[in-house]
Amino acid sequence: MKQSGQSPALSLAPGRALTFANVAEGAEGLVISDLARAIAARPKPPAVSLAVVCRDGPRLQQLARALSFFAPDLSVMHFPAWDCQPYDRVSPHGGILAQRMTTLAQLSRLAGSDKPLIVLTTVNAIVQRLPARELVAAQALSVAPGHVVPMDSIVAWLEHNGYSRSSTVREPGEYAVRGGILDLFPAGLEQPVRFDFFGDSLESIRSFDAETQRTLLDMRSLDLVPISEFQLTTETIRRFRMGYVAAFGAPERDDQLYEAVSEGRRHPGMEHWLPLFQDRMDTLFDYLGDAPIAIEPQSEDAATERFKQIADYYEARREALDHPGGGAIYKPLSPDRLYLTEEEWRKRLQEAALARLTPFAVPEGSTDTVDAGARQGRSFAPERNDSAVNVFEAVVGHVGALQSERKKVVIALWSEGSRDRMESMLRDHKLLNLTSVNTWRTVQATPRNETMLAVVGMETGFVTDQVAVITEQDILGDRLVRPRKASRKLDNFISEVTSLATGDIVVHVEHGIGRFVGLQTLDVGGAPHDCLELHYAADTKLFLPVENIELLSRYGSDSANVELDRLGGSGWQARKAKLKSRIREMAGELIKIAAERHLREAPKLPVQAHVYDEFCARFPYEETEDQLTAINSTLKDLELGRPMDRLICGDVGFGKTEVALRAAFATALDGKQVAVVVPTTLLARQHAKTFTERFRGFPVHVAQASRLIAAKELTQVKKGLTDGSIDIVVGTHALLGKSIKFRDLGLLIVDEEQHFGVSHKERLKQLRAEVHVLTLSATPIPRTLQLALTGVRELSIIASPPVDRLAVRTFVAPHDPLMIREALLRERYRGGQAFYVVPRIEDLAGVKDFLDKNVPEMKVAVAHGQMPPTMIEDIMSAFYDGKYDILLSTTIVESGLDIPNANTLIVHRADMFGLAQLYQLRGRVGRSKLRAYALFTLPAQQKITAQAERRLKVLQSLETLGAGFQLASHDLDIRGSGNLLGQEQSGHIKEVGFELYQSMLEEAIVNLKAGVVEPAADRWSPQITIGMPVLIPEDYVADLSVRLSLYRRLADLETDDEIDNFAAELRDRFGKLPDEVRYLFKVAAIKNYCRRANVEKVDAGPKGAVITFRDNKFAQPDRLVFFIRQHGQAARVRPDMKVVFFQDWETAEERLLGTTEILRQLANLAEDRKAA
Repeated sequence: MKQSGQSPALSLAPGRALTFANVAEGAEGLVISDLARAIAARPKPPAVSLAVVCRDGPRLQQLARALSFFAPDLSVMHFPAWDCQPYDRVSPHGGILAQRMTTLAQLSRLAGSDKPLIVLTTVNAIVQRLPARELVAAQALSVAPGHVVPMDSIVAWLEHNGYSRSSTVREPGEYAVRGGILDLFPAGLEQPVRFDFFGDSLESIRSFDAETQRTLLDMRSLDLVPISEFQLTTETIRRFRMGYVAAFGAPERDDQLYEAVSEGRRHPGMEHWLPLFQDRMDTLFDYLGDAPIAIEPQSEDAATERFKQIADYYEARREALDHPGGGAIYKPLSPDRLYLTEEEWRKRLQEAALARLTPFAVPEGSTDTVDAGARQGRSFAPERNDSAVNVFEAVVGHVGALQSERKKVVIALWSEGSRDRMESMLRDHKLLNLTSVNTWRTVQATPRNETMLAVVGMETGFVTDQVAVITEQDILGDRLVRPRKASRKLDNFISEVTSLATGDIVVHVEHGIGRFVGLQTLDVGGAPHDCLELHYAADTKLFLPVENIELLSRYGSDSANVELDRLGGSGWQARKAKLKSRIREMAGELIKIAAERHLREAPKLPVQAHVYDEFCARFPYEETEDQLTAINSTLKDLELGRPMDRLICGDVGFGKTEVALRAAFATALDGKQVAVVVPTTLLARQHAKTFTERFRGFPVHVAQASRLIAAKELTQVKKGLTDGSIDIVVGTHALLGKSIKFRDLGLLIVDEEQHFGVSHKERLKQLRAEVHVLTLSATPIPRTLQLALTGVRELSIIASPPVDRLAVRTFVAPHDPLMIREALLRERYRGGQAFYVVPRIEDLAGVKDFLDKNVPEMKVAVAHGQMPPTMIEDIMSAFYDGKYDILLSTTIVESGLDIPNANTLIVHRADMFGLAQLYQLRGRVGRSKLRAYALFTLPAQQKITAQAERRLKVLQSLETLGAGFQLASHDLDIRGSGNLLGQEQSGHIKEVGFELYQSMLEEAIVNLKAGVVEPAADRWSPQITIGMPVLIPEDYVADLSVRLSLYRRLADLETDDEIDNFAAELRDRFGKLPDEVRYLFKVAAIKNYCRRANVEKVDAGPKGAVITFRDNKFAQPDRLVFFIRQHGQAARVRPDMKVVFFQDWETAEERLLGTTEILRQLANLAEDRKAA
């Protein structure tokens, strides 16, 4: 930093503003870290060395990333703003509140600091009023093992401070109570913690994994911080009621906010009345004390804008109050109670020791200015856009020039992957002495002649006298990358979410389609036993013991008009048998095609390494692991010399197109032609655009063929394909027509094959045997099928979302005209478009009127599935071209569509959609760098069903999980599994329901592959009666859906080890196992032995056990006879072929152990092991 005279840190004093000039964008991290260190080195330094006010959230994130590189040794606290609008109806996100409260709690207790401390905040956060400092300091709760704290007092503290109770803890701010165990996800921690109480004393605190729910590490103590900015206690509720009446007069009867707070409940969006809960309010300035403040370029303009925005929103709410329009009541507090006024803001800045950063040069003759000496670096945009110039050569030239000016050169990359790739490309272009660095300190120690590659998320580079930083973005254009969060495994989470709900239609292997009514505890053999109650046609009931729950499967989503089967009728068995043979034929067909393919030959297409690297570098994202795996497998297939038939499955926007582009690149550069076939003209347009852009500058000619192209041009394209002058053609199914001849077709790429008609599919089948085929699909394929299909069709699943997809902010709120208008206008002001989706065609007209009345300034296009397809396409094309602001439609917003400009989604009556449907709808937005919003509206007055409420809750939590793909393959509400097997499939599914169909198909494929000829037997489950309580008691696991999912998981376990592990997990999650649960685990073990020994029924009592073999068969009959003989008088075979073992079992425990032992021996006999 250049300056004359004393250090700028010493001249920073309250009431005095310094300007730091020449702080180029990208260099702020360096300047700020140097300044903070200098301030901390002063005599009597302030507790907070420096507070930095950024202009918005993304800038705060960026600065935090830069600081971790330039000054990893400094402590940095974050204080983000609420992520909702002023006067909103939704609450800020729990994770953000947790972050804010953690920082406030630390600041409120900070007396001094021995090392530099930086606080990063934003304009929106600093102008907002906060709870008083001493209040926050007093609110924290410290606990440690060995303390005597009644659990109730901790629960009361959690309730008061904004934690919400749930059945299983997965998100920050949740807690769950089970007996003597309290689970909790505190603010500011990476992982949730589990408190184990014995009476009133706290025995242990351990962290645990949110997914598996198993504990990890012991903790010595824990400071709990509120997760809400106000408490709900009798005192604060009284204060709120008085304040509310004082501000707005007596409340109306249907004032939901007032009613909720009066009853001590939290209400969505109640944070916007924060001052009413508090005695007095402070601001962040009060928490920072005498800390110097650095303010970023444009922050002061951003503050002026923010004050305008606050006033606008306040006015809109006031106006709506005076002219009610059907939404719920909203009485806004005046802006000066929630925010600083503009005068206060200016005064606060004038009083502070202020450092203004600016990228511009020092004005002549100005005082109070420090020259930071960092100018903007060079951008290689001109070279990128000029196809005659190679951008990497330009970079290498520039690096040489900088080094000859005696500057060090650092190239900043977004990720390890891009660092490796950049290194190999620079080496190809003869830049050799490259080294990797990880912090600024290493940069300072590295000699000048080495070019340094660092992983640090910076957007633009800068140059100082000693150093030049060039970023990946300067070289390659916009990079859309952000550091990835560790993904979580989700199986158990999903099984809890999608477990049976009362009223679901289920399929029982033996008895067919029925309705699940609920869990009943029945008296079986004199002991309580949990059973599932199922209803069938003609008011018949069936009670299924929980240990046999695996005989049930979900029917799927089309359960509205299903006929229930008759118990004991023959219709079900006949339907099932007929379907079995049809499924075998289909599976046989699949295997035949695969076998034929293995015998054919196809050209080998190897990749040309360094040209390929340059092509990859144009991909503006970092590849996810799944994506790389898919790309590598595809390229390997192309080199094998056999026709490839690979299916790439992945959620919308997960980067399937990139796999296609790279395969097309390998093929085209080897001189073969590529055809890309898509179902709609709009998709053809999108793909043609993508392909043309990516292949610019390579010797590859891309053309498009669809009905949007003039006839003359189409004739040219056909000619080009025949004479080979066109390398890649993108088009609709017209490409499969007879009139189109290719000179040398090498690769066929098919997008969303399930949308094509039968004749086109047949044509694709013929092509499959001769050329390489790559199919892309966004329809998830259920897990079991994925496994079964290995070796029949090569399959790659891309299940992880691209690193840079900002999670879509999801709000669930009652229908509020103002909120919808705000969301739509917010989108319009930032130049974007919106989707508005309704559940039924008859809702369209009403919503169209509503939009015309509420947002007359926006143009609305309407589309639904009953329009002719060409008309839908024209509407979509016009929307894609930006001729409309809002697309109002039913759910036909088809999956392949990528409209990066549409970043707001509003769903009307969200309670009427299935979970997977909502998830897929939400995937339509959030494709670009902007934060996308999804607003799910519910009816304003009426109640929604419990199930719908659960679905929406899950959806809100899924935004953090990136789980859509697994969710979709699980939530079998998706009717087909991407018609892998042709059109008839969905008809078959209707007959037996989805899960059962799938497992039948899986068995058929596996058996055929193994050469087994007769059809597979049905699933069966042994009946076990021991006369002991077998259940998970309600006081052990209170939540019904969690209980059902535990039963379901238990039924799927097969070995003793798996059962022991599961028991350990329950002990960990819910406390000591009650006897009933112990018996349940024993019964599960007995059940597995029965399966192995082919025993279908066990009846055990005080005098012994009767064992019935299935179809009276045993695998090793002679050994069984010998085994019975060994028992002498204690065992015999009855005339009805049942085997009786006589024993004297006094207690239930003995009975259980004895039965287990007999069955274990039988299982070992059957499997030809010694009956040890």
